[in-house]
Amino acid sequence: MAFKGKVALITGGGSGMGQLAARNLAQQGASVAVLDVNEAGMAETAEGLPGIKPFAIDITDTDAVVATVQAVESELGPIDRVCNAAAIMPFGKLLEQDARVQLKLMDINYGGLVNIATATLPGMVARGSGDFVSFASMAGIIPGLLMGGYCATKSAVAMYTEILYHENINSGVRFVCVCPPAVATPLWKQAHDTVMPKLISEAPSLQPEEVLADIEQCLETGKYYSMPGKQTRLGYVMRRFLPNLVWKNVHKVEGF
Repeated sequence: MAFKGKVALITGGGSGMGQLAARNLAQQGASVAVLDVNEAGMAETAEGLPGIKPFAIDITDTDAVVATVQAVESELGPIDRVCNAAAIMPFGKLLEQDARVQLKLMDINYGGLVNIATATLPGMVARGSGDFVSFASMAGIIPGLLMGGYCATKSAVAMYTEILYHENINSGVRFVCVCPPAVATPLWKQAHDTVMPKLISEAPSLQPEEVLADIEQCLETGKYYSMPGKQTRLGYVMRRFLPNLVWKNVHKVEGF
């Protein structure tokens, strides 16, 4: 594992990728602060691992995030890794999905990242070390019908993280922007419970362990983008150089 520090902070630690990342780090001996609104999920995350400390918090609340980060560093010590995995994933056609749902998507998926980054990174940069792992998605790179609200948030996450990385490129902090395709987690179930585009419903899902392994490899080798999965980088190249072909395929598969 690429983590050599003592203290990690993980958002979305009550389920899915955040839960697995927290347990992995705690099993390696790290002290892990997990942040989530899902208290039952965080209790499950911490089960059998006294190194995990739950913090019930809404990451869209800027003041609460700042106070929580201060509490984490006071109780556990300086933060050596931040993993921002908190997100929601309801799908829907843009003119049919409630505007309030679309705005909530942006508040949590993007706004939560902004709150976490501005509360944690200044200390890491000042110390000249640490890891900052930001969960974007291939949905933030390759657009898809019926998932515009989610795609917009992950595109914002990807752009924000890229600029954050370049503004602090010589700081000693390692940055990774994770852009996986579909991953078999409870988050994926949120999409299934709304509306599922054919383009991704027919594609195989990665296992969370595959994504986390790729993140560690990227941190070890100094790669900024983590794009796990056999066809993921091909999709990135197609979107960049053949965007019209990508859209043509999307319309063909979805049938409109």
